[in-house]
Amino acid sequence: MRNQIAHGLASVLLVVSLGAAQGPTSSGSKDTQSTTPRNTVTTPKPLHPHPYQIGTASWYGEYFEGRTTASGEPFNMRDLTAAHPTLPLGSFVRVTNLHNGRVVYVRINDRGPIVPGRIIDLSYEAAQVLHFQNKGLQRVRLDLATQREAAPEQLAMLHSLAY
Repeated sequence: MRNQIAHGLASVLLVVSLGAAQGPTSSGSKDTQSTTPRNTVTTPKPLHPHPYQIGTASWYGEYFEGRTTASGEPFNMRDLTAAHPTLPLGSFVRVTNLHNGRVVYVRINDRGPIVPGRIIDLSYEAAQVLHFQNKGLQRVRLDLATQREAAPEQLAMLHSLAY
């Protein structure tokens, strides 16, 4: 008798659970519509859940213009480049300003920073994109990136500078 009751209850629970509502499925439901107000800046989500580094960034500009970088190319303060003490020259980094959420992709072409406590020296142009050129220092997040990830951002920057 107990077995029959247990079997009957199990059957009822199975039928009830199969018929449980799965939530709205139409694309016009309120739950699926965006609630982000217009004219707001949204910060892109990081590519990787854990940053490569978080710390203080600085920038360098006119004083170093034209000087040879560690990669052998002349420094151009208007390029989206940076100096990092250990990352391979030519690698790309996504730099996020932790104060305002702005993002820029830079190519590592130099060594530095030489000031203790700083993790990256950005070109003046990169600092402008991140909106901290007037402050000199800013707390940032570094994420490793590929050239493919960085290319659209750098092309858009070049296009906006041309007009």
